[in-house]
Order: sequence, then structure tokens, then C-alpha cells
Amino acid sequence: MYSLRNISLSSQWARFCSSAPAEFVNRNPRNLERIRIARKPDGYHLEKPGRKYWHKLMLIRSNRTVTAQVVHFINGPVIEAKTSEWALRKQLYSITDTCAYFNLGRVFAQRCLECGITEMYCDIKPVKGGKVEKFLNEVVNGGIKLEEPDVYKKPNPWDQFRPEKPWEVTE
Repeated sequence: MYSLRNISLSSQWARFCSSAPAEFVNRNPRNLERIRIARKPDGYHLEKPGRKYWHKLMLIRSNRTVTAQVVHFINGPVIEAKTSEWALRKQLYSITDTCAYFNLGRVFAQRCLECGITEMYCDIKPVKGGKVEKFLNEVVNGGIKLEEPDVYKKPNPWDQFRPEKPWEVTE
């Protein structure tokens, strides 16, 4: 009986493999960004420099609330966390103090990791020992890198150094 079961499973597997397509198409629109071969926009030469990113961290401060966003260069805001959200506001004494920035950094980092964004461009210059520095430290401690990797450039045959291809795993 055991051998018959093995035979039937192997024949089912053979039928599955023969019907599986030979080519796989990944329809994730951000897949090329993840493997570092997508183009980063440069902008025009008359524009302010610093527009070369896929995802950018934006921290918007107002008198009443603080908002942290990840902005994609085409699609706009992708992830957002605010101190005015009820779940976060309920736990805070004040929604604009240092503790609010600290906890906003934790929540924001967690949401980014849940969405699969682990690297982003950040051009925020914090004041030493200030609220913004505490926010950025919590984002980094949460597992987010605040710089994006460079775009993979195919090496020429005569190049001395050949970087590792980002889509090949060498473990």
C-alpha cells in the first residue's frame, strides 16, 4: 500500500510540473526598485538637487500634530503615521512633545517594515539632542536604513572590480 501511495504522489507531481509555465512574470510594480535596477529620477538641471530617490522620508510638523510619511517618487505618499491618530494620541500626554516624536518613530518604523520598505532617502538635518533627532534614532533602531542603495550599474568586461549582482543570493 505504501508503494502505491508514493507512485500516485509522484505521478501527480509530474502532472503538476508539466502544466506549470516555464516563465514567471513578477507583476510587483516596485520589484525593479527592490533589486536596484530601476531608474532613479534626476529631475531637471535647473531644479534643486537632492531629488534622486525611490522613497523619501518626510516629517511634517505643525502647531497641533506631527506627521511622518514615506513618499514614492511617482505615486506620492505610501505610508503615513500621525500623532493625531486616535490609537497613538490616546497613549500620549502631548502630541507635539519629545515623547510624541519618539513614539511616532517607533510606530512609523514598524509600519514601514510591515509594508516591506526597509530603505529610504532622508534629507532631514536634525538639531543635536532635539525632537527630530530622537525620531530619526527610533526609526533607525526600528530597522530602517535612512539611505538608499545605489542603482546597479552593469560592469564592463575591462572593469577590475565587479560588484555582486543584487538579484543573486550567494549564501
